[in-house]
Amino acid sequence: MNPNQTVEDESHPSITAASRRIQRLSLHLTPLPPSQPSLQLNMLTCAKAANKLEVDKVSLSTYMRGKNRDIQEKIIEFFESRPDLQTPVGVSMNEHRELCMRQLVALVREAKIKPFRYVVDDPAKYFAITEAIGSIDVSLGIKLGVQFSLWGGSVLNLGTEKHRDKYFDGIDNLVYPGCFAMTELHHGSNVQGLQTTATFDPVTDEFIIDTPNDGAIKWWIGNAAVHGKFATVFAKLILPTHDSKKVSDMGVHAFIVPIRDLNTLQTLPGIEIHDCGHKVGLNGVDNGALRFRSVRIPRDNLLNRFGDVSQDGKYTSSLPTINKRFAAMLGELVGGRVGLAYASVGFLKISVTIAVRYSLLRQQFGPPEQPEVSILDYQSQQHKLMPMLASSYAFHFATQYLVQKYSEMKKMHDEQLVADVHALSAGLKAYVTSYTAKSLSTCREACGGHGYAAVNRFGSLRNDHDIFQTFEGDNTVLMQQVAADLLKQYKDKFQGGTLSVTWNYLRESMNTYLSQPNPIIARWESADHLRDPKFQLDAFRYRTSRLLQSVAARLRKHSKTLGTFGAWNRCLNHLLLLAESHTESVILAKFIEAVH
Repeated sequence: MNPNQTVEDESHPSITAASRRIQRLSLHLTPLPPSQPSLQLNMLTCAKAANKLEVDKVSLSTYMRGKNRDIQEKIIEFFESRPDLQTPVGVSMNEHRELCMRQLVALVREAKIKPFRYVVDDPAKYFAITEAIGSIDVSLGIKLGVQFSLWGGSVLNLGTEKHRDKYFDGIDNLVYPGCFAMTELHHGSNVQGLQTTATFDPVTDEFIIDTPNDGAIKWWIGNAAVHGKFATVFAKLILPTHDSKKVSDMGVHAFIVPIRDLNTLQTLPGIEIHDCGHKVGLNGVDNGALRFRSVRIPRDNLLNRFGDVSQDGKYTSSLPTINKRFAAMLGELVGGRVGLAYASVGFLKISVTIAVRYSLLRQQFGPPEQPEVSILDYQSQQHKLMPMLASSYAFHFATQYLVQKYSEMKKMHDEQLVADVHALSAGLKAYVTSYTAKSLSTCREACGGHGYAAVNRFGSLRNDHDIFQTFEGDNTVLMQQVAADLLKQYKDKFQGGTLSVTWNYLRESMNTYLSQPNPIIARWESADHLRDPKFQLDAFRYRTSRLLQSVAARLRKHSKTLGTFGAWNRCLNHLLLLAESHTESVILAKFIEAVH
């Protein structure tokens, strides 16, 4: 390293991102005059380097990253070759927002990578792109997801051919940047409780979008504050009737609403946009609030895959009830949840890599008169980092399986598979993001004071990831969905119903697990047996089955006196433990399949 190097020199294109971090760290930690180059920060050799295990990194990387490795490397090489597109430490919110938009435009128009084309046709490739983008800047990854998965995905998945023909190219090439306006100030998880209305006017053949009160203001809407020109707005569809009620509520539907002029970017009449301001993290994403005051849109702007309105105001749908239409709509939007689970594993990989590498190089203490030892040689450090390293592999294979099932769902449109993916994505998103959130803090602590330097990314990774536990479904709510699905299958099993295909172990082994002795106390205790993956998986599944049986009995008991809602609340922690246990079983099963 050149001791006369300054931070300003970092813009030179030949300097990699890793080199820049080391340079900045050396200047930050070693405020020594240039006349003492021998004392500058240098790479140290691990005390145990002579005994290190050799790993075929190329083969491992190829196996882990699979067929989409090339496009990930293309993305990383593109941004490493463009210092003007790299996010500096300490960037302001406004600068970060504009930088993220420039980064996204450059990806699509200069690097010629078009993520939108893979959202439906090749989800695995789309999620591989988002993982690589997230390693560049998490805000960029989220902005990309808002544009292509949420705004674009809602048009593709909830609309019909006319919507695809009209909007696809504009979304694909970023001429039509857009928003996904579902969350309201008073309603987030309870989507059926949304209060925004879309009232049909048969005289003008238009829908009138209204925000009836402050609680119905669309809130935390990505791309809304600065860049969005359109929004997919979720609102209650209100139709006029000729009976005493005068109107009929057809449930929540999705509508395309222009919010800014395509050329001037001026806010359109009836639209009010407010900036949500500085956040804990993801400040490159321009979150805003939207209020609608009698905004008129053409009837064709209803995304009508699951329900349509004719010019004379008649409603038609292939699905007979509001609940079925609502479930079908949410089932098509599950891709965002799949993407978050997959992306969260990326955070874990990055943070564990940084912490393990640092721990190999950092040396502290040791036997008298001998070299200091690598801190990774300490049992306490191993106990912090090795479970997270192992979990990153397990989560990788589990989320790969989730992406595979999601891809099958997009091709087959099978109702049962939609339900399976919905429940599986709920469990994995909740479990993985919660685990990663805790791990990010542990990794920072494992790197001591150096981990607190902003250049080492732990702070930004932790802050940017924190919201992953909330958006696309609050983790506690999602785990309850998993528990509810398991209870439904438990009831079906003993009432002669059919179990769904995703929960294979319930279908194949329910009777066995509920009748057999505890595998932990009824079997051998040898090391080989305890390390046997089949025994470990049996133990996990046995635990889940016993939790399922016991919570079902408790719910039956308490529902007699407390009612369904009261019984559920009384047993809530038990239900969450059941969902967590089941999700751990799925993760372990997919890991065992991948490595054996």
